[in-house]
Amino acid sequence: MTAEWSSTAVAVPAAVLGAALMGLASAAQAKATKQVPQGKTLHPGLLVDLAHRPLWLVGIVATIGGLLLQVLALGFGPLLLVQPLLVTALPFAAAFSAWLGHRRPDGVVVLGALVCVAGLAGFLALAQPTGGANELVSDVGPLAVVLGLIALLGLGLSTVLRGAGRVLGLALATGVFYGVTAGLMKVVAGQLREGAAVPFSHWALYVVCVVGPIGFLLSQNTFQQGRAMAPALAVITTADPMVGVAIGIGWMGESAMDGTAVLAGEIAAAAVIVAGIWILSHRSSHLLAPAPTPAAGSRAHPSQPVPSQ
Repeated sequence: MTAEWSSTAVAVPAAVLGAALMGLASAAQAKATKQVPQGKTLHPGLLVDLAHRPLWLVGIVATIGGLLLQVLALGFGPLLLVQPLLVTALPFAAAFSAWLGHRRPDGVVVLGALVCVAGLAGFLALAQPTGGANELVSDVGPLAVVLGLIALLGLGLSTVLRGAGRVLGLALATGVFYGVTAGLMKVVAGQLREGAAVPFSHWALYVVCVVGPIGFLLSQNTFQQGRAMAPALAVITTADPMVGVAIGIGWMGESAMDGTAVLAGEIAAAAVIVAGIWILSHRSSHLLAPAPTPAAGSRAHPSQPVPSQ
């Protein structure tokens, strides 16, 4: 028990600090992507354009810091614990977005973020995730096929749909790629504890080097094409932990508390998280809605002549 608590004492702070840096990265990258020409999905030219934006480079530094802290957290804690903590990136992103925009945080956005965090706290308190290995203990094939189909579904929706549907499709695919990356990073983190050269003898590291950059490029496409950061980020930060939880249970043998009452509580906590995400999405759409035009018969703008009767 002492060893388990000491591992949690490292994993939880590292995961939360990593989420804070990811929130900063998301806010900086979302703003920077609006400052460059819009390109095709997964076109690397977008990264070339963004590399000339200092704000985007700040986001890159924050991303690297967040990933390093995530690797540290995954080295000491199970995916079922670390990945859900990524939801805390939402309030951090909202705060950093307001700061970068030189405005006060919107009260409803803050409320939505706090609701997400409350749901997360309830879920973790009930699930009490434990166990698992730092290596793949079962066949990765079936779950890999399912996750691949979900990612293709998201990319397909982004091709067929327009507007918000396109953005949410990209966000779904991004979340899947991020979740798979995190699951394999758990393997790499465990191998690093055995020796610096151990990961290079396993395929997981090389898959991370392919899947991770694809997910990152998709996230930049998502931020650029979305009108608001919060809805897209909400989908990403929901899909990512869900995929991580599936990988933790399906690939790495992790477990959580079970029982009818626990399951009902976990479903209720998940519903609270979804409610928080809905608040964020709805409020972001409201904040971006165009200002209403003056009604007929109202006084005209001072710079415009009053129409003759």
